[in-house]
Amino acid sequence: MKRIKNIEKIWLPLLLVILCLVPTFQLGRYFNRVFALIGVYAILALSLNLITGYMGQTSMGHAGLFCVGAYVSALMSVHFGTHFLVSAVIGALAAGVVGFLLGLCTMRLSGSYFAITTMGFAEVVRMIALNWVSVTNGPLGIKNIPKPVFFGITLTNTNNGFYWMTLLLVILSVLFCQALTNSRHGRSMVAVKEDELAAKLMGINTNRIKVETIAIASAVAGFAGAYYAHMTQYIDPSVFVSDVSITIMSIVIFGGMGSIPGMVLGSTILIAFPEVLRFLAAYRFIIYGLILVVMMRFRPQGLLGGLSKKPYKLPKGIRLPQSLMGNEEESRSKEGGKINGTA
Repeated sequence: MKRIKNIEKIWLPLLLVILCLVPTFQLGRYFNRVFALIGVYAILALSLNLITGYMGQTSMGHAGLFCVGAYVSALMSVHFGTHFLVSAVIGALAAGVVGFLLGLCTMRLSGSYFAITTMGFAEVVRMIALNWVSVTNGPLGIKNIPKPVFFGITLTNTNNGFYWMTLLLVILSVLFCQALTNSRHGRSMVAVKEDELAAKLMGINTNRIKVETIAIASAVAGFAGAYYAHMTQYIDPSVFVSDVSITIMSIVIFGGMGSIPGMVLGSTILIAFPEVLRFLAAYRFIIYGLILVVMMRFRPQGLLGGLSKKPYKLPKGIRLPQSLMGNEEESRSKEGGKINGTA
């Protein structure tokens, strides 16, 4: 508990202050672009964390949702001239609707069946973007996507506009995921992950929770795709290959499933790694695999995964019966004895 309080009350505000001071060092366009890319993957990891980290379903189809948000937002801006926020919201809603339909089709699946189905879904979405030439321009992609403009100022890497926009979107995504996981819906997600049968017996509509969670996570991923499209000003089907889903899943596992700060830390390390060590960029997935193997061996919960398991706090005026408290203390003493080798 002490470590949790230190992370939340000291290190996170300090990190936010440091990030707000970074633009004063004038690190250049390249740094801003890398930072924006880290932010996009942090938002994607936060959305996948809702499905995998909190609900316990292994999804490998996030590249497809990322693709839907990017293409819908880009098409709205290029063909209809809509503002970035309008097109991004429409892209997020489109991805949410697609995720809702995906949830309806997969709500009775779990484990490897769910993973394979979502992987196939992502590939289907990419093939549609590749072959629907009349709408998506096929393999040539969509170019000249307008950059976001606010109050007459166009966001660029030169004026640090994308830096501040990325920082704002990541903070909003973190706050949204924090609020969702602390809500009744969030507790239901965790219940489904821990024991779906017990959750059903407690009156939780597990199918509804699964569909809603996938739809919400899809909308967040779609918004990340919309921002990516306007940031790069060009997208094509080769951007949304299965490697993207693998990278996002690697971030979730590496950062710690069920940990919101872990998603930001994991994306920072795994996305910045190929940029810092460019001579090893071609071998990044081999290195990712080795990192995950080492993590599974020595810290399977991820870098910050253990910090998410906070004890449940009872409402005011409610206390455990004395018999249960006695049993709890007895179980704790037994566990302590086993650890110390006295039992």
